Amino acid sequence: MASASRPPVDTPTSGVAPQRSDRSPWNWLLLVGIVLPLLVPLYNRVEPRLFNWPFFYWFQLALVAVGVITTSLVYRATRRSSSDRQAARDAIARDADAKSGGH
Repeated sequence: MASASRPPVDTPTSGVAPQRSDRSPWNWLLLVGIVLPLLVPLYNRVEPRLFNWPFFYWFQLALVAVGVITTSLVYRATRRSSSDRQAARDAIARDADAKSGGH
C-alpha cells in the first residue's frame, strides 16, 4: 500500500498563505435555496394569486430571489479578510517567482 507523503514538521510557515477552511456554519444557509424548491407540497396550489399569477409560479420565482440573497449573504460572511487575501496573493507571486527560477 502506498502512503501519502507528509511535509516535514519543522518547515517554516512565516511566508505561507493562510489556510482556508470551507467548513463555515454559514454554508448551511445554502441549503435553504436547495431544499425549499424540493418541498413541492408546500406550494402546489393556485391561491393566493399575485398579479393574477398562481401561487405555484410566483412562489418559485420568489425562491430564485431567496437563493440569490442566501448565496450573497454566505459569500459576504465567509470571504477572507483583506490581509488574508493579500497574503494569498503574495504567496502566489512567490510561488510563481520560484517556479520561474527567481527571474
